Amino acid sequence: MQFELDITKHMRSGGDEFVLRSHFTTTDRALVLFGPSGSGKTLTLKAVAGLLTPDEGYIRVNGDVLYDSSAGVNTPTRRRRVGYVFQDYALFPHHTVRENVAFGLKPFFGKVNREEARSVDELIELFGLSRVAHLKPGFISGGQQQRTALARTLATKPRILLLDEPFSALDQPLRLRMRTELAKILENFDIPMIMVTHDSDEVESFAEAVVVYRDGNVVGIHSAEAVAQSGRSLGETIREEVALAYQTQ
Repeated sequence: MQFELDITKHMRSGGDEFVLRSHFTTTDRALVLFGPSGSGKTLTLKAVAGLLTPDEGYIRVNGDVLYDSSAGVNTPTRRRRVGYVFQDYALFPHHTVRENVAFGLKPFFGKVNREEARSVDELIELFGLSRVAHLKPGFISGGQQQRTALARTLATKPRILLLDEPFSALDQPLRLRMRTELAKILENFDIPMIMVTHDSDEVESFAEAVVVYRDGNVVGIHSAEAVAQSGRSLGETIREEVALAYQTQ
């Protein structure tokens, strides 16, 4: 994956202003945006998805321009072919698991065709949701809700998967198990990923490269391969960088 991003966004609330200045380029397929809450990670993810329009800059995926202020390009979300899994999963509470998974495939006021229905059934089986496919989100576990959200996103065959703190709503034992499950899913689908987290253990589990944020700015970019060649772990490197950041505040 060739991913290029250089954007600026001014956000105002009352008399306060937050400025996002995000700039990085990578060819890695598993990218993690890391930093404390409120540092600009999720704003960057939303800009990639088209849910937030920057003030200026550009976003390119494999040479395809999703946004370019100078060229007047701002591709609508539905045409960006990105899959976004929200922090709270954003499942439709009055739809069953099967209906949630099929939602992105349905035309307005229509039904999925036979081939699409078969694809939905295959995803439900792959994600281990067959026993709960007839249930609504309020009647299934947090891990099953996460798998439903992932299945719904992957049903549309996106070219890149965006994950906004996918484990934050889970308790610790389930979080550890779902990390393993997600790693298997990503391997099965062979899909590039950008994940937002402030957990250094998740960085170490998933990142081929990590972009470190602080106060709306990118303050470091680390390659997992380069860090490993230095004889250190990526998690250790990130934890030291975070400690240094707090010392300088």
